[in-house]
Amino acid sequence: MTKLRAAHSIKDRASVHREYRPSRLTTSTLRFGVLMATALGALGLSQVACAELTWGEDDRFEQKPSYQQDNSIDSFMAAAIAADRGDVSALYNYEQLMSGGLFAMYPTYWRMNLDLGSQSSAAVAQFVRQYPNTVMAEKLVADFAETKAAANDYAAVRQVANLITNADSSERCAVALGFNNGGDTMRAMAAKSDVWLTTKKQPALCDQLAMEMNNNALISNQDRAARLKRMLRKGKTGDIMALSSRLGTPIAYAALSEIQLNPSAFFTRFGREPASQTNQYLYLYALGRVADKSYREAALQLDFDIKQDNQRATRLLNDETRRYAYRILGVQRMNHNTDDGFNAEAVDWFRNSLDDDFNFEEAEDYAMAAIRFSRWDDVVEAISKMDGETQKSNQWQYWLARAYEQSSDAGKRGLAKRMYQNIAKSNDYYGLLAKDKVGQRFDASLLGGNNLPTVSAAERARVMQNPHFARAFALYNSDASRGYANREWNWAVKQARDNRDDSLIIAAAQQAYDMGWLDRAIYAIDNTDSVNSLALSHPMPHQSAVVRYSQSAGIDPAWAYGIMRQESRFVTSARSNVGASGLMQIMPGTAKYIARHLGESYSASRANSGDTNIRYGTWYMGDILGKLNYQPVLATAGYNAGPNNAKRWQPVYGSLAADQYVESIAFPETRNYVKHVMENATVYSSLLGRSQPISQRMGTVPAAF
Repeated sequence: MTKLRAAHSIKDRASVHREYRPSRLTTSTLRFGVLMATALGALGLSQVACAELTWGEDDRFEQKPSYQQDNSIDSFMAAAIAADRGDVSALYNYEQLMSGGLFAMYPTYWRMNLDLGSQSSAAVAQFVRQYPNTVMAEKLVADFAETKAAANDYAAVRQVANLITNADSSERCAVALGFNNGGDTMRAMAAKSDVWLTTKKQPALCDQLAMEMNNNALISNQDRAARLKRMLRKGKTGDIMALSSRLGTPIAYAALSEIQLNPSAFFTRFGREPASQTNQYLYLYALGRVADKSYREAALQLDFDIKQDNQRATRLLNDETRRYAYRILGVQRMNHNTDDGFNAEAVDWFRNSLDDDFNFEEAEDYAMAAIRFSRWDDVVEAISKMDGETQKSNQWQYWLARAYEQSSDAGKRGLAKRMYQNIAKSNDYYGLLAKDKVGQRFDASLLGGNNLPTVSAAERARVMQNPHFARAFALYNSDASRGYANREWNWAVKQARDNRDDSLIIAAAQQAYDMGWLDRAIYAIDNTDSVNSLALSHPMPHQSAVVRYSQSAGIDPAWAYGIMRQESRFVTSARSNVGASGLMQIMPGTAKYIARHLGESYSASRANSGDTNIRYGTWYMGDILGKLNYQPVLATAGYNAGPNNAKRWQPVYGSLAADQYVESIAFPETRNYVKHVMENATVYSSLLGRSQPISQRMGTVPAAF
């Protein structure tokens, strides 16, 4: 079941179409201010609407927000329609009409974006200067760089590169391509670690960058050989030919094509041909093609060849080829854990491949396999193959501590305890696990509990005086696609974070919370380093319904909230691209199944409504829980990936510590999902006064039956 994820990118490419609206009681005065400003703007006026701030009985901000407004909100909507129909003349008119207003940059952005490839770098730079530090300036210049890089206009990319401040991976690759093709090889190399040895799917511009970096003067032959081995494993013909040529061991397309059609024939003649570096490379390519179809057949082939080699005076496979051949087997084995089940042979194959040349994907696979089978020495080896920054993350520090904890060396066990104590300073998934290891208890009251932060009237007024937040709130209260409001909000949070203005973030998050815009309140708190407010980051809307229906379904309300926060961020109208909807993100087929078991007729509109969606979701959680040994980690995985997959990931014999089960879940999305839900549920259990440590909550995963 594919789920809607909260949009954490500042420059979301796809608009998130949501119809969720705040209560009229909390937003009527805001909407009135917007409409009044619009009316004045229609007369050619603009204003700074400053008004009093008052407090309700529950200390929530009620009325009269203060922020700059003008005619732009109505004009924004009209200009958006003009942009959709490609009406350049109308957009020129709106540029004049909206000049100097809160949304003045939008018609110009839309006009330029209609034909971005024909724009000049000077025009884009002028837009950035005219609207500095705005999200639309950042978006325009970044999109322009991508467009020009894709068209091989690298000079244009270089001319705007320094104007991009918040690049995503594709945009970083666009900029690096510009430098790489402009002779600035050093700046191009800044992206090397992101793309050079990556074998997982990445943006097209990053694939292009990796290909073109082959000719970068700072790329060594050792670098080329390392990448070539990965391309041989993946079967990327163009990269193989280009890299092997630069290494002085050119591999012809005809040779690759012949092996692709019949790898067995290559193995048959391999021993009869003269030993050469080219043949070593072709061996890895042939083994990779066999492994693509069957890792088991590839393993038999490698074992046969090594046995044959051991009987010869001169080996045909050199040490490097042997090691990477085992790496191919290890990676392919880890790709089949759901279908074939987990097997410790993956750990053995990775150990046989040990050298100083692992990319992150290979090291992660090795670590996951070792964690699954409690091969703690291998866990240490795998983590050592990751880069230094990755090793310092809570995730890998936790598993390194878990490995040291099993050691017979008292010094390592003592080090493990100190590592746990350090990780326990955070309240993320690994921090909560580490707390349990050192006897600490997560206490929501230390982070404000259910109490909202105290925000002064002056701070609230300052939110609406901030143009980024002002745009976000105005867009939220308009009929514009929610993607516009979210993008402006994310940018506003970034700007405040960069300025270390935590008080502004708290005040803005509080105001969003008061309006019912809970997903952005959560985003604001989650994207700060020093702000902790559980009332804002872990709100509990519909509390009576969640508790009542959870109890009826026989599940923990904290778990229900943990699922709901991860699924929809409490956006009632959230809908995924595959049709999952509502607070609990229930698929239509699942909703029909639930309705049938509850003895109700199915209604899509009713199933998506808040109350029914909660009732259906909690019932389904209870249903999955009962089918999966009443094990909450299994049930959480089943809620995301389906109960059958959760079962496939159970151990065949004996039980498995839940943290080991979670870390070895084969689907990255589900693996991260379960971690977040368990973290959420632990926090909510404390907020609900039913505190339960995460390790106790997760328990032990039994063998599959």
